[in-house]
Amino acid sequence: MEQTFDQRVWQAVALIPQGKLATYGQIAELIGAYGCARQVGWALRRLPLPSDIPWHRVVNARGCISLSPSREGSDWMQRDLLLSEGIPVDEEGRLPLGPYRWHPPG
Repeated sequence: MEQTFDQRVWQAVALIPQGKLATYGQIAELIGAYGCARQVGWALRRLPLPSDIPWHRVVNARGCISLSPSREGSDWMQRDLLLSEGIPVDEEGRLPLGPYRWHPPG
């Protein structure tokens, strides 16, 4: 049976190791859905929480947590989870993407 878009996103995000980050666009490209960064974000929002899938390791291309009242607090949960992995995040949700970016094998 073919996987749904959400399942493909979740499977790719599950590969991101602790202490590393990926962007929404990077995950889209990894699953062969170039240009679908926003859809990756929506797929992660549909993930039931709590989850073993490290959704918190996916940030926007500017190196920021996407802060929004519509996230119902998951943006602050994401910040706390990243801080607990040793990734510095400031009060505005900015983080140093470069040194923490995940480069998948292959």
